Amino acid sequence: MKMRAKLTGDVTEVKVIINHPMETGRRKDDAGQLIPAYFIQLVTATLNDQPVLEMQWGTGISKNPYLTFHLKGAKAGDKITVTWHDNLGKTASGETAVVPA
Repeated sequence: MKMRAKLTGDVTEVKVIINHPMETGRRKDDAGQLIPAYFIQLVTATLNDQPVLEMQWGTGISKNPYLTFHLKGAKAGDKITVTWHDNLGKTASGETAVVPA
């Protein structure tokens, strides 16, 4: 997962790229067999361990999703953490510090 958080004025822009194959369960491989569903179901973001964002995703999200969101109240040096959970029980998270623009 790649992340960055830039503070401009009182608004922080957070950009995240999540490495995940995001299979719908409807696509077939070269042998004609269905590829099982494998997708992110829940994404959460915290600012200094306080929740600021929660999203429920499904099969309509593309491979290696790119996410941008804005939040107020962050200061330079604050910690932003993004965590995802998928339908197979796997999870991963990344964190970054807020930097001034």
